[in-house]
Parts: sequence; structure tokens; C-alpha cells
Amino acid sequence: MYKELISQKKKDFDAVVEWARNEIAGIRTGRAHSSMVEDLVVDYMDSRLRIKELAAISTPEPRVIFIQPWDKGAIPFIENAIKKSQLGLNPISDSSGVRLTIPALTEERRKEFTRLLHQKAEEAKIRSRQIREDILKKVQAAVKEKTARENDLKNTKDEIQKIIDEFNKKVDDLVKKKEIELML
Repeated sequence: MYKELISQKKKDFDAVVEWARNEIAGIRTGRAHSSMVEDLVVDYMDSRLRIKELAAISTPEPRVIFIQPWDKGAIPFIENAIKKSQLGLNPISDSSGVRLTIPALTEERRKEFTRLLHQKAEEAKIRSRQIREDILKKVQAAVKEKTARENDLKNTKDEIQKIIDEFNKKVDDLVKKKEIELML
């Protein structure tokens, strides 16, 4: 019973790892990268679309991101979404698209991004603990209803702890790689 439950929830753990990977990739380093802006949400034509759904994103230079929308009418909306984001970048637009120049990171800014990085990692770990608690509650309820044994609860805790340890290692590895990028 508990093995089925764990295998069903394993997808949730994988989704949290993927969420963490995307969140961490969005934290900028000194170099321009399309992942910094591709998931920003733009209010355009009564819809909420991500920039990557509205435009082609390129990095023609190491510190420049160029966003070229397929519909030129989307330029002011993209510009507004970037201004509202937490990126702290000033978009420059012309008739062909939006250009973002990535400033060099100061030591203070690097530390700020490192704090944000650790905050995102902690959010991911909190999400994983919530999944673990959900599984344990279901197994505990089954034990109370006598549809599962006490031993199943112990096995579930052991199995879940292995998954959590593996999950935490993946998130910590992502954090270490990003910290190295931030300090370069």
C-alpha cells in the first residue's frame, strides 16, 4: 500500500526538483542568459503569456539579452513585465524588440543573489517536506483504520527519508553550481 503511494508522490518530488532548477536558473549571474526572462509573465491581449511564448530570445553579446516579439505590438507589454519583475533591469526598446543590458555584478549584489538562491532552495525543501507529511498522514490514517500495519508506517518513514535525502542532495548540488557561477 505505502509503496504505491510513494511511487505516485515521487512525481511530485521530481516536479519540485524541476521547479527548483527553473527558479535557480532564473537567478542571474554576470552573464546574460535567456532563462533569466523567458518565464516572465506578460499581460498581452487579455491573456497572461510567458515571454518565450511571445518572442524569440537571444544573447547576441555576453551581457545583452535581445527579445524580438513576433508581434511588434507586444513590445510595450514585454517592457512593462520586465520593469515589474525582480530582475532590476532597465529594458531599452526600439522598433525591432527589447534589449536588456546586464550590468556587472557588485560584491553586494552577488551576496544578495546568494541569499535569494538559498531562499529558493529552502522553499523547495519545504515543498518536499509537505509532500512527505502528506504521505505519512495517509499511511497513519490507514494504520488507524487497520488497513495497514504499524510496520508499514515505519517502512514508509524509512523509504521517504531516503527520497528526501536524495532530493536534498539534488537541490544542494544545484545551489553549489549556482554559487560558483555567482562568485565568478
